[in-house]
Amino acid sequence: MSSPLALDVADLSKKYGDRMAVSHANFEVPMGSICGFVGPNGSGKTTTIKMLLGLISPTTGSGHVLGESITQPEKYLPYVGAMIEGPAFYPALTGFQNLTVLAKLGGFSTDLIQGLLDLVGLGDRGDSKYKTYSLGMKQRLGIAAALLPNPKLLVLDEPTNGLDPAGIHEVRSLLRKLADAGTTVFVSSHLLSEIEMISDHLVMLRLGKVIFSGKTSDLLAKQQPVIVAVPEKVSDLDKLMQIAAAAGHKAIISDSAVHVTGTSDFSATLNRAAFDAGIVLASLTPVRASLEDTFFEMTGE
Repeated sequence: MSSPLALDVADLSKKYGDRMAVSHANFEVPMGSICGFVGPNGSGKTTTIKMLLGLISPTTGSGHVLGESITQPEKYLPYVGAMIEGPAFYPALTGFQNLTVLAKLGGFSTDLIQGLLDLVGLGDRGDSKYKTYSLGMKQRLGIAAALLPNPKLLVLDEPTNGLDPAGIHEVRSLLRKLADAGTTVFVSSHLLSEIEMISDHLVMLRLGKVIFSGKTSDLLAKQQPVIVAVPEKVSDLDKLMQIAAAAGHKAIISDSAVHVTGTSDFSATLNRAAFDAGIVLASLTPVRASLEDTFFEMTGE
């Protein structure tokens, strides 16, 4: 039996005038996963999220959130926490007071507030005014607010926007912790390197079209590993390339190095062959493609 889905969409489109903001999107997000929703700014991520949350109606297609149709958002929204386009809080109130206001507005229990502040790493700053918070703290308070309904699905639109590396790391650890505790996290970002570190699943969008949907590991496995060999003498580059080619590996010269398509276990063979040919290697490094490389390769950017 396949695992239940937190989200699935079929042929989902949104047209504004004659522009397709989202074009015939199809993807699935399994329960209990962290799914990265990635693509350059303007690729249709926020539009898709708004359709999933019932904020705008699709032009075509269908979708389900937690098994319920997106045409009836009132059936699933009580189990969804969301933060879109940055959290809005009262600057003069403390973090605790802000969450209390939101809990009362939403009809949620206020008993959970201290626990949520602890969870997002603001346990000792609940009594500080919101305006004294750093950007990272503000984002984490936004996530705490999205967790007030104790959601099964957490939808975050660019939660690391404008954060410094420490703030990004804080948000990343928090999302991992939430997923490990069973919350499905659907997080959009244009920072591919960030998403690569935390997501089990990926949906990639470009110009409103889904260009990949599936496991992060499957996407990275499609990439050919590369070994970068740098000879001490630039004059040995051609010879080194021929050695790699003779061993049946594709090789190109780039930036005073030979880039050989092959897994790291070919490194030793290449090193020996170079040595036998009188070539001294200054360095020999296996390089794994990053999500960023893969994305640019797929999008031709």
